[in-house]
Amino acid sequence: MAILNRRAPSRHYAPLSPTRCVILPPLKTDISPMPLSNVSRLCVLLVSDDNESNDIQNIVKTAGIGMEACPVAALEDEDLRSRLEAGVFDAVLLDISLPLNKDDQYLLSRLRQHAPETPIIVFSDCDDVDATLQAVREGAQDCLLKGSCGARLLTRAIRYAIERNHMQATLRALSFLDDLTGVYNRRGFTTLAQHQMRIARRRHAGFFLVFIDFDGMKQINDSAGHIAGDQALIAFSQLLSFTFRGSDIVARMGGDEFAVITCDNDDSAPGSAASILVRLENAIRRHNERHFDEPALSVSCGAVFFDPTESKTLDQMLEEADRIMYANKRQKRARLRQERKLEPSLA
Repeated sequence: MAILNRRAPSRHYAPLSPTRCVILPPLKTDISPMPLSNVSRLCVLLVSDDNESNDIQNIVKTAGIGMEACPVAALEDEDLRSRLEAGVFDAVLLDISLPLNKDDQYLLSRLRQHAPETPIIVFSDCDDVDATLQAVREGAQDCLLKGSCGARLLTRAIRYAIERNHMQATLRALSFLDDLTGVYNRRGFTTLAQHQMRIARRRHAGFFLVFIDFDGMKQINDSAGHIAGDQALIAFSQLLSFTFRGSDIVARMGGDEFAVITCDNDDSAPGSAASILVRLENAIRRHNERHFDEPALSVSCGAVFFDPTESKTLDQMLEEADRIMYANKRQKRARLRQERKLEPSLA
């Protein structure tokens, strides 16, 4: 199987497109406009602890929008949270009082955490501008006044909220990508890695963090120039993206350092580190065999397992993987020095 895309005659690698690299729902980069027709395709979740939310339900039904209603406490249900994360609902309608109290602020924060791509529209009896702005600052896309909202206004508010949320997600995605290689940058990696840690703890399934240092970048820059060095980084980013699964998180942490988080269940067992590294080594070997006339790719790696039962932080995992990587790099250098010493006697 080919590791890299077919090269153009100029023998330059094309950077990966952001769409190829954005692999998790919160970071979609498709900015095509949302169609404003076919209202019946919409489905919303109405969250309320108020038994008098029948008026909102009637408006939703009049608009021809699919709806599921639940009390606030139901948001702790694992199945509902999974559906929120999966993007089952186009919007969340939240029936709360304004101004927000601490419980309501926490509720908005939890909804944004579980469904960052799903817009939240607040319904309230309060028409105070400052209270409305507070709700927007806490994560709501819009605030609608009970008794003054009909089916047409609700439909328009939902569509506009979806579009605004969509554009905000696009801007976040672009700020999470490395300009040169198209994979995630350190900021994107940190955000997605912390999200993956929360998922792992909830699902009681670990994952591996692989820290990778690109060997010999200074020599490539010195001997072939910085353009060749950039092309080597792009080629290696492509290799990582095609070697690991689409659900995995691939990032350039800066300079010649990369990191990968394995999100697939096949790579979630504590004993699978060796198979992950062998898979990467084989991909690099095949690349170098196919592109023998270009600077060879070589890396040093350190892999650590995230155990969801432990209270380990992302920084601690990165530090541990970095130490293992440098230990492997020192062993590799020592082995190469020994091989060079043996070369004359072998001749």
